[in-house]
Amino acid sequence: MIRACRELGVASAAIFSEADAGAPHVRLADEAHPCGPAPARESYLDGERILRIATSCGADAIHPGYGFLSENADFAEACVAAGLVFIGPSSDVMRRMGDKVQARRAMQAAGMPIVPGATERLTDEAFAARCEQIGYPVMVKASAGGGGKGLRRVESADDLAKALPRARSESESAFGDGGLYVEKWLESPRHIEIQVLADAYGNTLHCFERECSIQRRHQKLVEEAPAPQLTEGLRARMAEAAIKATKAIGYQSAGTFEFLVDSDDQFFFLEMNTRIQVEHAVTEAITGIDLVKEMIRIAAGEPLTIRQDDLSIRGHAIEARIYAENPQKGFLPSPGPIERWHEPEGPGVRVDSGVEAGNQVTIHYDPLLAKLVVWGRDRGEAVARLAQAVDEFEVEGIHTSLAFHRQLVQHPVFLNGNYDTGFIGEHMKPPKKEKKAR
Repeated sequence: MIRACRELGVASAAIFSEADAGAPHVRLADEAHPCGPAPARESYLDGERILRIATSCGADAIHPGYGFLSENADFAEACVAAGLVFIGPSSDVMRRMGDKVQARRAMQAAGMPIVPGATERLTDEAFAARCEQIGYPVMVKASAGGGGKGLRRVESADDLAKALPRARSESESAFGDGGLYVEKWLESPRHIEIQVLADAYGNTLHCFERECSIQRRHQKLVEEAPAPQLTEGLRARMAEAAIKATKAIGYQSAGTFEFLVDSDDQFFFLEMNTRIQVEHAVTEAITGIDLVKEMIRIAAGEPLTIRQDDLSIRGHAIEARIYAENPQKGFLPSPGPIERWHEPEGPGVRVDSGVEAGNQVTIHYDPLLAKLVVWGRDRGEAVARLAQAVDEFEVEGIHTSLAFHRQLVQHPVFLNGNYDTGFIGEHMKPPKKEKKAR
């Protein structure tokens, strides 16, 4: 985002907590301001404090990134009230799409297929009857949810009684909202998303799809674009549905529609992310556009600089998320000091990282350290470059998901591209312990 601002001739002001005082973004920004102690609720989630900093430094706009307050409608509303531009959709649209139940109703009204299930929040008493109607297994979900929080697969009525209080508690803790609903469990679906862009002048386009099925705990580890094994017909139908829904809700900015696709190539709306995605770089790699720059231009009242006919899929891109986690122990977090950090280089290799050697990985934030993105003229070349880049990536002092990615790039199911959301559970054993924490 700082680089995008510089290319546009816009000055950037970053914020940082006490834990992030030595982070690279603090040094890269034109100016940087402390925003509080390490705990997120006292710093990056303190909207009032952030607005005071923005006002005092003379900021014109706030880009919320893809975490913390990025999908908080109250914060977006507060930015506008403070005379600042929120770089993202309106608070009204964000509020409607941020509540998963409201989003399901809105998408259903727009003609989008949704996973069979509830279109309202359910009390504990109403859950049992609705689950019997849908048929087990089901997925209990947080209405305000995301990132796998408040999410439970339920196999029977007995399991439901145990799952509900846990899901409500987790949802309340993560989002301050204990609302739950239920959907039918889809067996071994693929998780595919469509990137959209829309401005204030009625220009709306899609930037093709991303395959996001390789996940642990319902959180993504690998994404690629275009999606392997996707037919042109299905791509066209999903893109058309996303464009129609974008227009129906009056969306402006970059956004992403997430879908589940079953074995019969039927797709169902899962949720909409009203922000830039962690995996946006693979879309940038195959289209040649900078999504963050487009977001900034849209927020500044400018029309899109591209049209649908300008876009085509060029080559293949894959992103491997590098987490401070131990794959040998079920991807448990691995906080600690980073003693060595060496990023890979070479043609078609991009690393978006937030740390460097000497930084401390804390327990306070998401353990994502970097996004390793590779591009190739075709999928085979992209996979080969990913294997090379993963091998060159060196991290010492903590465990990382690099051990998982080294194993992944040799797996035949991944190599043929015919995988679904059950891939890790079905095919991947914990990687062997390495001599060093890398």
